[in-house]
Amino acid sequence: MLRAPILRAMDLDHDLDGLDRDALVAEVRRLRAGIRAHRDSSGHDLCWHHPQLWGLLPEPAAPEVAVPPWPRFLRGCVRYREALDRELPDAPVLDREYGPQDRQAPGA
Repeated sequence: MLRAPILRAMDLDHDLDGLDRDALVAEVRRLRAGIRAHRDSSGHDLCWHHPQLWGLLPEPAAPEVAVPPWPRFLRGCVRYREALDRELPDAPVLDREYGPQDRQAPGA
C-alpha cells in the first residue's frame, strides 16, 4: 500500500470524537451496510477492486493502486479461487462466463 505509512501517523478516527450516541449508531449502521454489501458479493463480483467500500471511510483515497504484472496477478486469482474451494467447499458454482451484467455499479 502506498499510503499506509502516512495514514498510520495520522489520527484517522478523530471525526468520531465529537459524535453523540445517535450519530455513532448511525455511523455503525452505515459501515455495517457497506461491509455486508461486500461480504454478500458473489460470482464474478468477488474479483473486483472495491472503491465504493473504501469510500465509506472519511479520509479520501486516491486511486494509487499498485497492480502486479499479469502473470503474478493471474496466479493470485488462481490462489484465491483455490482458497475458496478449501474454505467454502460446498459453495454453489456459478458456471457462467463473465459479462457486463456481472459487474455491479458503484454503490449498488
